[in-house]
Amino acid sequence: MDDRLKKQLNFILEIDKLKNVFRQTHLSGKGRNENDAEHSWHMAVMAFLLKEYSNEQVDISKVMLMCLIHDIVEIDAGDTYAYDNKKLKSQSEREQKAKMRLFSILPDDQRAELIELFDEFEANNTVESKFAHAMDNFQPLILNNSNNGGDWREHNVTISQIYKRQNMTKSGSDVLFEVTDNIIKENIKKGNLATDE
Repeated sequence: MDDRLKKQLNFILEIDKLKNVFRQTHLSGKGRNENDAEHSWHMAVMAFLLKEYSNEQVDISKVMLMCLIHDIVEIDAGDTYAYDNKKLKSQSEREQKAKMRLFSILPDDQRAELIELFDEFEANNTVESKFAHAMDNFQPLILNNSNNGGDWREHNVTISQIYKRQNMTKSGSDVLFEVTDNIIKENIKKGNLATDE
């Protein structure tokens, strides 16, 4: 086996660990906590199915690949819950370190390509990254809504916290933000989101 293939196979085995990184979000139907691999796969399929709702035309293959790789760093950095203000402070530092270790397993050209794609997602300043971020926000929202807001109640998520995160969906999809806004308003009425004091 040549060195290039060996590195690629090593990376493929390494990313299998993503299946053991569990998120705070539960599967629909009040199932167990989802793992990062499931979240990423779900986002990628959603991106393909919902691409017509992007604010601008996107390279959907690029968006789907962003969705698939954006959480690989959590193998080392761990999952950071979207509303955990303490862990959010160190998230970037932990993920940058993880990015370098994990993607460096690959051959140089693929390492550079995936780091560039990861960095584009994180910068959130291209049409593709904005739509990928919309998927990253929308996916747990619809799962949580299907579970009657259980994760929000469990973590005492406030109305301002959820809007701060979900307002970013607008830059990727006005249509999906409208759906998001309706879901949030329904959950406020049900008492699933804490009021800000």
